Amino acid sequence: MSNTFGKAFTMTTFGESHGKALGCIVDGVPAGLEIDEAYIQSELNRRKPGKSKLETARKEDDKVEILSGTFEGFSTGTPIMMIIFNGNQKSRDYDNVKDLFRPGHADFTYFHKYGIRDYRGGGRSSARETAARVAAGSIAKLMLKTLDVEIVSGLCEVDGIKADAYDFEHAKTSLLYALDPKVEEAQKDAILAAKNKHDSVGGVVVTVATGVPKGLGEPLYYKLDAILAEAMMGINAAKAIEIGDGIASTSLKGSQNNDGITPDGFTSNHSGGMLGGISNGDDIVVKTHFKPTPSIFQAQDTVNTSNEAMKFELKGRHDPCVAIRGSVVTEAMMALVLADMTLLNMGKKMQHLKDIYKK
Repeated sequence: MSNTFGKAFTMTTFGESHGKALGCIVDGVPAGLEIDEAYIQSELNRRKPGKSKLETARKEDDKVEILSGTFEGFSTGTPIMMIIFNGNQKSRDYDNVKDLFRPGHADFTYFHKYGIRDYRGGGRSSARETAARVAAGSIAKLMLKTLDVEIVSGLCEVDGIKADAYDFEHAKTSLLYALDPKVEEAQKDAILAAKNKHDSVGGVVVTVATGVPKGLGEPLYYKLDAILAEAMMGINAAKAIEIGDGIASTSLKGSQNNDGITPDGFTSNHSGGMLGGISNGDDIVVKTHFKPTPSIFQAQDTVNTSNEAMKFELKGRHDPCVAIRGSVVTEAMMALVLADMTLLNMGKKMQHLKDIYKK
């Protein structure tokens, strides 16, 4: 099983939903980065469950502990290991799925790939693992902030209810990270209506990085947009990715889709801040589409591990819209990609080497 992401700035995660703990090892962090533990915890607090009735009722403190890689508040250049202990598992809720496969989950594929699976909350396949990604992403964000790169996100669509405007400052204070206050209540109502019917809804998250330097991305086979797509598609329940105008660009003419260039910069940003897989200095814009949470409390058809047909009803505590907390995870994955690309880009010009080594 592959558990590591990145080349120069890497993240390796470990742990399961109902195991003792989960966490990450972040390697490639330059020495001398100030490690703001309060900031790291604040990022985890944004993602942690149980903050409102719009999310799962499972409450976890998600208190992160740094075990290595720092000294007197700064990175040492060695691997940074962080751990988050689970504290509110109810594994008995999953006794009835021990020998069957939940529709829409990874139970079926994990079992047939490995011949064994942790059925308690999905084990390693659970979205609980994304807490470790947010912890790692917060380190990447701290590094990027020193370069004046900022990353924000928000929910632009829920159950087909679309935002007409994007207000990222409003999203920071919204329970569902909604980008448009005019449709926020309708989006909330859609989530709660689905929850009351023991169902779930999907959503779309917009993630934007500003202040990104020109030149990030490794053509041809480590393109910035391709790796961003990989990063976002690796998030639980993500089913589609759009870069810039995405799908909408397929209905435009070239004369409409091209971004004009002036001495002051680009006249538009249909490209989403990337050309040829390389950042062009404009905002990086990515949309991530999340499917409805597969954990629903309705009778469903399935088979057991002996391939016998049966019906079952799920127990447990689950998000009626996984896209809400997924918003925070998209920021973490964006940060990890940009941090990795920043380090990879350092040796691409002789001038870069001269700036560092020639006296």
